Amino acid sequence: MSRKPVITRTETIARTRLFRIEQVGLRFANGCEVNYERLRSASSGAVLVVPMLDDSTVLLIREYAAGVERYELALPKGLIEEGESPFEAANREIMEEVGYGARKLTHLKSVTLAPGYFSHATHLVLAQELYPERRPGDEPEAIEVVPWSLDRLTELFEHEECTEARSIAALLLVRELLAGRR
Repeated sequence: MSRKPVITRTETIARTRLFRIEQVGLRFANGCEVNYERLRSASSGAVLVVPMLDDSTVLLIREYAAGVERYELALPKGLIEEGESPFEAANREIMEEVGYGARKLTHLKSVTLAPGYFSHATHLVLAQELYPERRPGDEPEAIEVVPWSLDRLTELFEHEECTEARSIAALLLVRELLAGRR
């Protein structure tokens, strides 16, 4: 299983503003040939930011999530724009979405969603030493900022509006990091 399959062909079968769907022919080491479909991201990835107002208070946002047709309580996030580093994107996103910039940014981990089908990566970034800084964003309505204590994460995870897996993973990583266990 250590030898990756050979890609025998790649064909774009559909395209949108954000993604393209590819059909990929693969030949495995045992000779088996199959076709897979995958989503290729049109961007350089995304950032998801954990903005810490102080050592125990994270700034969440409540915004409409079209995929699940309801408001979601999660962390600020957005695409990395062309020419931007993940840290620059993270700082821009929190300025647009929560009204703060960060003097200290720390990369926590890069994560994928459904890596068998989707090429997109999200860079999880811890933002500390915040200072007030508001920039205009591209959101269709004002985003509600919700300060939340890390001591109340269990309550947050039980909240019906908190289902975004990347936010949950990032909050757990930050809790472990700030507690000195990571």
